[in-house]
Amino acid sequence: MAQHSFTFSHALCRTPSASVTDGLRAEDQGDPDASVFLKEHEAYVTALRATGATVEVLPADEAFPDSVFIEDAALCLKGQAIVLRPGAESRLGESAALRPDLERVMNGVIDLETTGFVDGGDILCSDDEVMIGLSARTNRQGAEDLRPIVESLGYTLRILETPADILHFKTESSLLDERTILATPKLAASGCFQDYRVIHTAEGEEAAANAIRFNDTVFLSSGHPRTAEILRKVGYNVQEMPTTQAALVDGGLSCMSLRFSL
Repeated sequence: MAQHSFTFSHALCRTPSASVTDGLRAEDQGDPDASVFLKEHEAYVTALRATGATVEVLPADEAFPDSVFIEDAALCLKGQAIVLRPGAESRLGESAALRPDLERVMNGVIDLETTGFVDGGDILCSDDEVMIGLSARTNRQGAEDLRPIVESLGYTLRILETPADILHFKTESSLLDERTILATPKLAASGCFQDYRVIHTAEGEEAAANAIRFNDTVFLSSGHPRTAEILRKVGYNVQEMPTTQAALVDGGLSCMSLRFSL
């Protein structure tokens, strides 16, 4: 299945909860506005659907303020969902809450059995490789326990060291096509993408790195015009999306959906 790392038939999202104002954040820049967050999330879902994908939106889960960031609880590969173990204590129950929906929509569900931790935001997948960055939310034990699962699905797994001041590996990187990655200069300088073509975000636009390639469109957070122009000049179809509220609780475009094909 060529290009299955960015060609998708389905996505699963979760409505942001009113409790998102209690969401985790590395730096307090104020609480998100739940009503504005909902509007931005609705625009996000509409944009994914416009690519031709079937997008299901799960109801808000008030018990978990960060549950709108559904990507951290599971990894979807070749129609299979791997239930992960998020590294923040307040998020530990999210995976179990999501599991019944994964069983309903996916071809199969696999539990990551580990005493370690893995956040989906630390995992970047190409067509044949799963890259996992160690971070405050993902440790080596979790990554090693994930290895046999992804290898059984035909991928290699490569464990990388995320620079200490980066929350998630995908905070500063995203896949543009099977051999091209958008990354901040800082993360790229760590050498983790040596087998790929790397396009750097523009200076001062590091937050643009958390983009998603979804079918024929690269979705980019609004407010990064020079990075958008760089991508357009090399041939990508770029659509800019507002993520002002997600950014206040350390979220971005990739966090808000599980993307897969059946």
